[in-house]
Amino acid sequence: MTRSLTLLGATGSIGASTLDLVRRDREHWRIEALTAHSSAAELAALAREFGAKIAVVSDEACLPALRDALAGSGIEAAGGRKALCEAALRPVDMTVAAIVGCAGLAPVMAAIERGGTIALANKEALVSAGEVMMQAVAKHGATLLPTDSEHNAIFQCLSGNRLSDVAKITLTASGGPLRTWSTERLAAATPAEAVAHPNWSMGAKISVDSATMMNKGLEYIEAFHLFPVGLDRLGIVVHPQSVIHSMVEFRDRSTLAQLGPSDMRVPIASCLAWPHRMETPLAPLDLAAIGELTFFPPDETRFPATRLAREAILAGGSAPAILNAANEVAVAAFLAGQIGFTRIAAMVEETLQRSNDAPRPATLDEVLAVDQSARRQALTLLETNALV
Repeated sequence: MTRSLTLLGATGSIGASTLDLVRRDREHWRIEALTAHSSAAELAALAREFGAKIAVVSDEACLPALRDALAGSGIEAAGGRKALCEAALRPVDMTVAAIVGCAGLAPVMAAIERGGTIALANKEALVSAGEVMMQAVAKHGATLLPTDSEHNAIFQCLSGNRLSDVAKITLTASGGPLRTWSTERLAAATPAEAVAHPNWSMGAKISVDSATMMNKGLEYIEAFHLFPVGLDRLGIVVHPQSVIHSMVEFRDRSTLAQLGPSDMRVPIASCLAWPHRMETPLAPLDLAAIGELTFFPPDETRFPATRLAREAILAGGSAPAILNAANEVAVAAFLAGQIGFTRIAAMVEETLQRSNDAPRPATLDEVLAVDQSARRQALTLLETNALV
């Protein structure tokens, strides 16, 4: 059976992995829409290859280039944020939401309001707008399939089980490339060292998040919304080999774990084929070759990001959106050489403290307003050198 697919964020790493799987199984997929931010030439090439009906660049200034690249193809070209949401509203069997950052919030909400099935790879959707998004999912009868490797692992472990039987959900964290570094050495870490992840191939921002453990903090917030078992039943364990992607313990003390290669095509394939399975080109997992699996408690003294995320969950309201916005500003500043590595979490905490009177957002527009306000506050901290 052929299924229709819209891919929001076709030129990013998740988009590339998704299209790799589709490319290997072309007879079962029809591409409706592909989107990108500004990579007009790359987007046009993908739209031509996969026979998309429409290609959309969110940066409207790139629309002329997209139109030129698609000339004579019969593929519609569109640009701007409105066009992005209109693409997400087109009726398809599945929408893969892989746009990075708050730019992905509106199109994800559009897909939810259509009542569709969404393979969600956009962290900000649930981190910044978790309460608003989950209310919309319930209202419109949408289906969210988690694409993050950790949440997808939990989703698989929960299959056929009841949330009421869950004793604990444990997210695993690789610990990143700086896991064993001292506090003094962390303060001098360079962007090149922070992005050199030992297990995963990721973009610079998410690689830095992994190094600070903020990536796990953001996933903590996502898990809180996706799997409503309560904060006291959510935990994190550092697992450097990244073979076990997460675990679920049940009240009878059985623990189910999902294992697999450190390759995003595994959780993406789980979503694309759901509720069935599909082939991937990956080698089988060889536990004998891996040799050992080790586990450590997170160190929230050297890596306070998970503590900040937990406190944001407890505070609720606007706190998670503020944490996410401040982190994006801080990571960008670190990558630009403006602040040191250990200042990333410090800057996030300071922004949270200075924004504690922000209103509880009830709509997506209010979430975006909180996001912009938090970014301004974080930028003010940068400009005034409040963190020395």
